Amino acid sequence: MRKLPLIIGLVFLLFQTWAQQNPHGETLTFTCTDCHTTEGWTFSKEAAIFNHDSTQFVLEGEHRFTDCAACHTSLVFSEAKTNCVDCHTDMHNNTVGTDCAQCHNSNSWIVSNISEIHQLSRFPLLGAHNTADCSACHKSASLLEFEPLGVGCIDCHREDYLTTTDPNHVQTGLSTNCVECHRIDAHEWSATGINHDFFPLTKGHEINDCAACHTTGLFEPLSTDCYSCHQNDYNSAVNPSHQNSGFSTNCIECHTTDLDWKPAEFKTHDALFFPIYSGNHNGEWDNCIDCHTQPENYSVFSCIDCHEHNKSDMDDEHQGNNDYVYNSVACLACHPSGDDPVAFNHSSTDFPLKGAHIGTDCISCHSEGFSGTATDCNHCHQNDYNEAQNPNHVNAGIAVECESCHTEEGWVPSTFDHTATTGFELTNGHSGKQCVDCHLGTTSEASSDCISCHQTNYNEAENHLAQNYPFDCLQCHNTSNWEETTFDHNASNFPLTGAHIATECAACHTETYTGTSTLCSSCHTDNYNNAQNPSHTAAGISTDCEACHGTSAWAPSTFDHTATTGFELINGHSGKQCVDCHLGTTTEASSDCISCHQTNYNEAENHLAQNYPFDCLQCHNTSNWEETTFDH
Repeated sequence: MRKLPLIIGLVFLLFQTWAQQNPHGETLTFTCTDCHTTEGWTFSKEAAIFNHDSTQFVLEGEHRFTDCAACHTSLVFSEAKTNCVDCHTDMHNNTVGTDCAQCHNSNSWIVSNISEIHQLSRFPLLGAHNTADCSACHKSASLLEFEPLGVGCIDCHREDYLTTTDPNHVQTGLSTNCVECHRIDAHEWSATGINHDFFPLTKGHEINDCAACHTTGLFEPLSTDCYSCHQNDYNSAVNPSHQNSGFSTNCIECHTTDLDWKPAEFKTHDALFFPIYSGNHNGEWDNCIDCHTQPENYSVFSCIDCHEHNKSDMDDEHQGNNDYVYNSVACLACHPSGDDPVAFNHSSTDFPLKGAHIGTDCISCHSEGFSGTATDCNHCHQNDYNEAQNPNHVNAGIAVECESCHTEEGWVPSTFDHTATTGFELTNGHSGKQCVDCHLGTTSEASSDCISCHQTNYNEAENHLAQNYPFDCLQCHNTSNWEETTFDHNASNFPLTGAHIATECAACHTETYTGTSTLCSSCHTDNYNNAQNPSHTAAGISTDCEACHGTSAWAPSTFDHTATTGFELINGHSGKQCVDCHLGTTTEASSDCISCHQTNYNEAENHLAQNYPFDCLQCHNTSNWEETTFDH
């Protein structure tokens, strides 16, 4: 019995030794006989009963024929990796990831369903993209490298964008996001692929020529208002004349997008004007001109032309109706819905209908009921008052009593008596002006000073601002003609005579017009300083020009030599220039003959040698120097 424990211990010891020496590691879960036979340790696929499918890596396709050592590089089988890249070299250089199974299977490296695979990516292949060669986008595809690309259109189609000329995308500034105009599932760039869902091109708008609407060649967003494209259609329409009749420019009020503009139906006519698609008049007319007898003006309509009312009969039927008038406007005023029963007689109220009020729809005034309706103008016309712009009644503080300016016949012309009310008569250039031309803020307390309206004219007029012209325009201008000036200089303290008459104002008024000096020297200092015959400066001549000159011209001068100096200029002395005698100054000149005739004396025979007297007049006279008259 003591041998049994010994045997068990030896067996346990041998088992422990084998386990430590197992070349497949300690985690192997199957027995040696699954792969080996008793004939030897050599592995044989044919003899092995090990099922690889029992592991986490089922052998499929080409993996079934692969040598075990190709994947199990060591005898410790648990160290084998299951990731594709652990066994297979990444031919794509990590451009598509390391999970080969995304595109490949274990049967073959050839990918036969790349289109389907690409549909699962961030850029599904639609339209022309589905037939494009891989290398068209993946430029390194020949090297089996598929670098991730941007999914923006311009990332691949920049060259298409830059070279397109019809239209030139660059010059017209078209978006680089191609799908704004082109469909991503289209097979060509043509206009038929353009995504125009923002403005459906259907029926009459089914136009293939973009330039029909985009006339400038720029494909920037256009207005979707009908009139922006159909202005010519609107202007040329004659049946009826849309322009003359003041029709709305919103075509869809009457038309659809059907071709040829037909049929046209103005369904809102019932609510806005008069029931023609309902009530007694439904089906009683064929064309607009049945009632609108003046096609050039659809604000004019006729009731009596259709109903063939006899005036005398109508007069009899309407006896006692003080506001009855035999015309179509009056018919509408009393029969606004076209019904037969006689309408309400407004003349029996304290507000008889006159003028424009006659044709007014009842509900326009009686919006809150018929009894107790106010008769104040602003009760109905507050919006007219608030929206009036010429002038702006609100800003101008105009009274809300419309009748102070307007009548019931119409808003224009207004009847405000400007002269009687303000004391400022609107004549000539002031007549015909709009209130806002002068009353920029309020119509009350407006200044009547010229400058309050004509400041800009004053500032822009030549010299006015620089030379401080007076602000009272009427001193020079009148209301008939702004260009004609009427300033009377003769009414000032310096009447214009002679050469002064044609002189430009600025020649004298160089700085300002008020307080200008009337002294000659204030304007003629340069003339005085530059005068040479005689030199006024050197000769000390007075700066009071009028002492010698008149206003007609500088010459001839009018200096009275005899009265001023006591030396009469006669005979030979007459006609002399001042400088002939006054060599220095004109003041204190000597009247002695010798002061001027020293040379004559010196050159005369015997005068100097025989000591003739210096008083020439003892022998000579002023008439003839050669004739001597000495009285011996």
